[in-house]
Amino acid sequence: MPTPHNEANLGDIAKTVIMPGDPLRAKYIAENFLQDYKLVNQVRGMYAYTGTYKGKKLTVMASGMGMPSMGIYSYELYKFYEVENIIRIGSCGGYKPEFKLFDIILADKVFSESSFALTLNNDDCHIIEGNQELNSIIEKVAKETNTHIIKGNTVCTDCFDVYMTDVNKFLERVPSDFNPLGAEMEAFALFYTAKMLNKKSACLMSVVDSKYIKEVATPKERQTGLNSMIKLALESAVF
Repeated sequence: MPTPHNEANLGDIAKTVIMPGDPLRAKYIAENFLQDYKLVNQVRGMYAYTGTYKGKKLTVMASGMGMPSMGIYSYELYKFYEVENIIRIGSCGGYKPEFKLFDIILADKVFSESSFALTLNNDDCHIIEGNQELNSIIEKVAKETNTHIIKGNTVCTDCFDVYMTDVNKFLERVPSDFNPLGAEMEAFALFYTAKMLNKKSACLMSVVDSKYIKEVATPKERQTGLNSMIKLALESAVF
């Protein structure tokens, strides 16, 4: 039962999907963490691999960058492939001076100025939260595996915040009590789509840049330097 953006058949994709933005990160995860994996989608280069992790069937699939791309792929996975859980894993910019490169953030609530919810569902919504059941599992696994995470609110933007002419002007428009830990570009669309379709979603992010951090993660580090976050997502998926 292919869709316009996915050539997989019903049953090819697991009930739980780990979803990085980068197709090459999906490939990296499959090759290094999954057993008996199979490429089940490569339409538009948006790779999806299904295999097993510790004996449980899992799919890892790329979402692409930005809310429109995440909105398409998460909607089709939930609506047409009977996916129940999506855990997004990605990179983010950190907004707190105490953050170090590759610190892991677990999103609680996400704010966006986007019209995504209005356009998709005639809903003037700009704050959405991740699934608390999934977040609780991730927190438990993080504790059991001694993986340090920081849980809190984040923002989801329509453009790379580093390229904004004045990021402080944007931050002034964020609700004053929201106190975002960082910024990325996909979580709002994932969380909203999951809520609309009565599914579950969560988002883990690794800090790869910040005005407080002098080091800059290279493209290769962004692809392969996020193993702690990847392992946390995989362990949470089979918990």
